[in-house]
Amino acid sequence: MSPRNKGWLAAAVAAVAAAGGTVLGAVPAEAGSISGTLYREADTAVARWVAANPNDSRTAVIQSRIASQPASHWLATVNLSTIGSEVATYVNGANAAGQIPVLTVYGITNRDCGGASSGGAPDLGQYQTWINGIAGGLGTRTAVVILEPDSIALQTCLSSGEITARDQALSTATRTLKAANPNARVYLDAGHSTWNSAADQASRLVAAGVADADGFYTNVSNFNATSSEVSYGRSIISALTAAGVSGRHQVIDTSRNGGAAGDWCGDDNTDRRIGQYPTTATGDADVDAYLWVKPPGEADGCAYTAGSFQPSLAYSLATGVADPTTSTTSPTTTSPTTTSPTTTSPTPTATTSSPAGTGCSAVLTVTSSWSGGFQADVAVTGSGSTTGWAVSWTLGSGQSISQVWNGTLTTSGSTATVRNASWNGALPATFGLIAAGTAGTPVLTCTAS
Repeated sequence: MSPRNKGWLAAAVAAVAAAGGTVLGAVPAEAGSISGTLYREADTAVARWVAANPNDSRTAVIQSRIASQPASHWLATVNLSTIGSEVATYVNGANAAGQIPVLTVYGITNRDCGGASSGGAPDLGQYQTWINGIAGGLGTRTAVVILEPDSIALQTCLSSGEITARDQALSTATRTLKAANPNARVYLDAGHSTWNSAADQASRLVAAGVADADGFYTNVSNFNATSSEVSYGRSIISALTAAGVSGRHQVIDTSRNGGAAGDWCGDDNTDRRIGQYPTTATGDADVDAYLWVKPPGEADGCAYTAGSFQPSLAYSLATGVADPTTSTTSPTTTSPTTTSPTTTSPTPTATTSSPAGTGCSAVLTVTSSWSGGFQADVAVTGSGSTTGWAVSWTLGSGQSISQVWNGTLTTSGSTATVRNASWNGALPATFGLIAAGTAGTPVLTCTAS
């Protein structure tokens, strides 16, 4: 840790100790099942839309199937002066109702690796100050904290020193929250079942201080089946136990996993469905809750601004039927993400490469772009039996890749290569990416084995 980071960590420890907590000596309560009713907040983006649009043909369905359910309250704006009161207001409302508040803390420095939900605290010192404010509003009763989605599973944009600093920041944040409210249940990021391997993810969790947390969460903003996530979680728990961290549990985001799986973005995919309703009654000793962490109907940042509520998405998730309207009177909302770039929907740009004898070809399609970045899908096809594939191309001037899904990225100089994940080596296959810079028309080279 640099001397500068040592300074902010020491200051954070001193601040919490002065408030009556002992951060570095905090020991979490034994992780276990949560019992009780999850809190349904009255003032949410979907509730506001329902109230503003009583005569819309979609309103009854969206109200009964989505707005009626508890979803997580996102803390995504790093406002040091108001965060404590925001948390206290929400938590006090849940306590008054005798229900369990669920908060998603989303403000880590270099959030989303500069992708569609970029933002966060300008530095880790201010991040810890923000966490102190959150901790001060948590109260004393049971509260669930989903700490920093993607912060551990997505580290491709960070240097080794930055990863270490982030791990230390997450560990300190966990201890700060637990010291302020020992009944708070804090869960760390474990990605999802089609991302990092369970062994790799467990190692990352240990480095980020999962021993001080109650467990980990998976599938946030994603679409993988609950059964796949449970199996993945058990593998992580086994790996954690082998590493000397026992008793950790899992929570699963089921907000959008009742239909098709596939790439992470659901803005223009009508095969998605809401999954199991939020509950703490999972019937599984390893799974503390099924939660709606990503509020259904809030966009991912592809066709719409990340975090904005879109009734067309909500209606499709709730019914499996395409939006019957062509326009909406709903006001623009920006929760949970408030710092996303404006996206556009350009005419797709595609390029193919099928060198003789490589056994496969690849087509890159730009699916959305914004000032300073773009998103693309790559379809990989071929003939014959394959167990693996790799697609390579030369990055353009100013381009860098911040995120890849359904594949593994390596870069060497200006050459980017994406290889299949462990589960999709057979063709056809697809992968997606988010990149900084201007979208171009690279020449793709595909090889299959």
